[in-house]
Amino acid sequence: MDHTAVLALYDRDMREGAQPDGPGARVERVGRVVRQVSSAQGWDGVVWSDLDGASADAAIAEQISHYSALGRAFEWKLYGHDLPVDLGQRLRAAGFTPEPEETLMIGEVADLPLDAGPPEGIRFLPVTDRAGVDLVADVHVKAFGTDSFRLRRQLLARLTEDPDSVVAVVALDGDTPVSAARLELVPGTRFAGLWGGGTVEGWRGRGIYRALVAHRARAALDRGYRYLQVDASAQSRPILERLGFQPLTTTTPYIYGS
Repeated sequence: MDHTAVLALYDRDMREGAQPDGPGARVERVGRVVRQVSSAQGWDGVVWSDLDGASADAAIAEQISHYSALGRAFEWKLYGHDLPVDLGQRLRAAGFTPEPEETLMIGEVADLPLDAGPPEGIRFLPVTDRAGVDLVADVHVKAFGTDSFRLRRQLLARLTEDPDSVVAVVALDGDTPVSAARLELVPGTRFAGLWGGGTVEGWRGRGIYRALVAHRARAALDRGYRYLQVDASAQSRPILERLGFQPLTTTTPYIYGS
């Protein structure tokens, strides 16, 4: 994989050319900044910028003013190769709080192992309705210890209004949801995104995560996507590297407001 070329393609297709991530959201291009404004309870934030030392502070101030006028907290999604090189310091000085750094990892679908199935005793259930979304939300709360309200609302909206844009699946041990994940599809690009992969403690280390990656990779291949993208935590990065994903850069959420 040509890391430089793939990263440039990712920046162009998924960031500068970003599309709304769900029903009711809109993408705005203001100067050298691309941002999303969501419907209520959706994701708001900056997805791309092309700034320099002379323009960065004014652009930061404009985003703060814009979202504050809407009464919204928002995220500036900062990538490791974004300019200026001190953009993270400028965001902190303006009142943003950084969250843990993740790694942008890309896998070429045709090169990934696609044959991994669920381990014995585990079955995969496609998520297509409210009952399935409830199972995904239950896993999210238990695996990550965070509220699932926004996830529940956004996933149900996508399945209802734009079902071709997402593939969601929950892993069950009997009738107990123990892991869940989704594949988000971006029409007109070569990238599909892996999101939400989480396994409840007690079922980790059994190959469920690996099988969910393979399940979604097959879905992406069937739909003609070339690359899979994931923002990998420190815990998932080693698994993804063993599966053939390659790190391209880092990504850090900078949060303004609450």
